[in-house]
Amino acid sequence: MVTKFKRADGREVDEIRPIEAKVGVVPSADGSAMFKSGNTIAIAAVYGPKKMHPQHQQNPAKGQLRCEYSMLSFSVSDRIKPGRNRRAMEISEITKWALEPVLMLDKYPNQVVDVFINIIQADAGTRCAGINAAAMALAHAGIPMTDIVSSVAIGKLDKTLVADLTKEEEDFEEGEGPTDIPITLTHEGKVTHMQLDGKIGVKQLGEALDLAKVACEKVYEVQKKALKDAIDMKNGGEK
Repeated sequence: MVTKFKRADGREVDEIRPIEAKVGVVPSADGSAMFKSGNTIAIAAVYGPKKMHPQHQQNPAKGQLRCEYSMLSFSVSDRIKPGRNRRAMEISEITKWALEPVLMLDKYPNQVVDVFINIIQADAGTRCAGINAAAMALAHAGIPMTDIVSSVAIGKLDKTLVADLTKEEEDFEEGEGPTDIPITLTHEGKVTHMQLDGKIGVKQLGEALDLAKVACEKVYEVQKKALKDAIDMKNGGEK
């Protein structure tokens, strides 16, 4: 992997944008969280578990997860049309696939857990930010999980791998152009979701996964601190 590469925002190739996280941001929800990566901000709210309606969709063996991802019309400089579109529906399903492997839904037969994700500000990496916020919101709601997931987009700009793409980098046009690889990992390093938009060789894909593991560990530490801070606050600030 080439390391001498100048990124527009001055970051090193393996450096992610500044990140922030907080839980309990939607008081009416059973669990909620905010995840901010650079200029991208995602808010996730969890409702449930609750009885699945209509009844014919119930699963007596386990509960179900429903995710709804949406970019608010003011989240980008050029206002987007409100409501669901094909991209939002696709990312909703992707989010569900990324989260399901760590959820213990067998404890909730015939029930459903709803996750609503709103992107209130967008500068690339919105699906990853949404997954990170949703994972925290599910934990905050007390949904049993075997692990927590963290997500980051690894990019290939011409021949160079970089962590956590910006919108400007997504639009990179030099050489071989851009490759975008959103990756979601458990803290143990298991992949729950990976996408590939562009071209990359097998060897460099392995390097991209290694880069994602390092980046996701940084995301995990911020997620863990946000959840711990919420527990400390609930316990009256006791450490």
